[in-house]
Amino acid sequence: MAEGQDRTGGAIKERPDIRNDPKKQDPALFKVVLLNDDYTTMDFVLHILETLFQKSPAEAYRIMMHVHQNGRGIAGVYPWEVAETKAATVRSLAADAGFPLRAAIEDA
Repeated sequence: MAEGQDRTGGAIKERPDIRNDPKKQDPALFKVVLLNDDYTTMDFVLHILETLFQKSPAEAYRIMMHVHQNGRGIAGVYPWEVAETKAATVRSLAADAGFPLRAAIEDA
């Protein structure tokens, strides 16, 4: 080795921990929340949960009943852009089907 090159003197150099690097943080997550109304059918909500949010029939039923009984329920948790797109798609599909179903976005 030439003079001036970095020598460790037999010691092991540690790699920087990239998990704590502020430049490489996971994106913030947001909840897509379905809001209950008196007109949207349970079948339509199940359809939305199974197709748009890829929930199993059992999970879709559980979420749908939670929305029905509590007025709101979490359909999924996603990065902002995905959450925004899914909420807009819920509103669009509901309007096309003649239902007033709404979806809100909240901090996770």
